[in-house]
Amino acid sequence: MHGNFGFIHDKSEIKLLILFVLRRLPEPVRFELLTDIALCDEGISFFEFAQCLAELVDNEHILLKDEQYSLTPKGVRNSEVTEVNLPYSVREKAESIIAAVRLALNRDAMIKTSTHAALDTGHKVCLSLSDGIGEIVSMELFAANEQQALALEKGFRKNAEGIYNKLIEMILE
Repeated sequence: MHGNFGFIHDKSEIKLLILFVLRRLPEPVRFELLTDIALCDEGISFFEFAQCLAELVDNEHILLKDEQYSLTPKGVRNSEVTEVNLPYSVREKAESIIAAVRLALNRDAMIKTSTHAALDTGHKVCLSLSDGIGEIVSMELFAANEQQALALEKGFRKNAEGIYNKLIEMILE
């Protein structure tokens, strides 16, 4: 036990929390995002978290593929059985963070962007938005250079729903 004021105090509880978090996310996640969620309890240090995560990968509870973490079937089984041992307040705090992350991941999955060089004349930027069932808008734009193409992709990712609504509004005027 250390001097922090959180509810989690040992490696087994940290491991339970990591499994708990991964079981509730809709897709594999990068180290940084998993860290942000798992450090929701003040009793966990970054170094303890990183060590526990590595041990869970080593003992095949978690799969690390393409720099993303997900549960293995073994991790799912163990999480289902043991997560009730996590302090209730930690579970609640993690659930609230996970809900926000899940929304962001789901939104991100519905927005697709890509850029392709268009001969020597510039870049073709492909943008699309889905509603979770199918694609609701898709467009290709021309960008004079890579910087402009990246700005178009970034702007669409940030404002996709508003762009779609404004486009529909303009068409229907």
